Amino acid sequence: MLPDIQDQLDDRGIELDEVGISGLRYPTVFDDGQISQGGMGNFDVVVRLPSDRRGTHMSRMVEIVHDHLTRLDPRELQLVLKHAAAKLDVDCVEIRCSLPIATSVTSPESGRESWQASDLRFDAALLDGDFSLKTVVTTQVTSLCPCSKAISDYGAHNQRSDVTLRVEGNRDEPYPLTVLQAVELIRSVGSCPVYPMVKRPDERAITMAAFDHPLFVEDMARDLSLSLRELGVPHDLSIRNLESIHSHDAVANLEYHAS
Repeated sequence: MLPDIQDQLDDRGIELDEVGISGLRYPTVFDDGQISQGGMGNFDVVVRLPSDRRGTHMSRMVEIVHDHLTRLDPRELQLVLKHAAAKLDVDCVEIRCSLPIATSVTSPESGRESWQASDLRFDAALLDGDFSLKTVVTTQVTSLCPCSKAISDYGAHNQRSDVTLRVEGNRDEPYPLTVLQAVELIRSVGSCPVYPMVKRPDERAITMAAFDHPLFVEDMARDLSLSLRELGVPHDLSIRNLESIHSHDAVANLEYHAS
């Protein structure tokens, strides 16, 4: 029988916070009941390694991804982590996955359908029996500067803005806000949404919609947070305006956890 070196005892008395695999690219189908879409996921699987164990079984981590995560349903990640903890013989295990996701959007005048890409990430953890899941969605909107509009004889500078929303769930409610809900909320808070398919009538409508709805990065952060507070969803968010006339970007960040 081949020796199992990872299972050797270690006498240095040092616990490691994270040990495992990172950057495993593996095909998966994201399916949360609203969106079903295949793609290439990027997976991390890590454990807290006790002080008396020399190593962990990293091949088993790949097996966990292969056997349980080629279909990725955030509502089922708690069961996946319980299985992973048992298979790896640990009390604390984390699985992180990132992948792009696309949602259908319709151009405002032509009615043409196209697919808008967003970035999706799940950070799932089982720590001493306590489960948590962080859902992170990043997508883009258009922002138009209120100050530029107010001081100019005509026109105003505008740009795309990266909006990242993070929502944390727990064992009782692991997935309090779906990816589709998150994308729709983000698209509602800019001066105007962005669209991949833009015909001339669409461009006219989009330009005028943004001009009629100027917003600072501060406005967008507050509006998005207000919508989430009305839904009773704790969150943190970050927005970056990719400024078109400045040599810097404009940012706004906040965290909200109801008392």
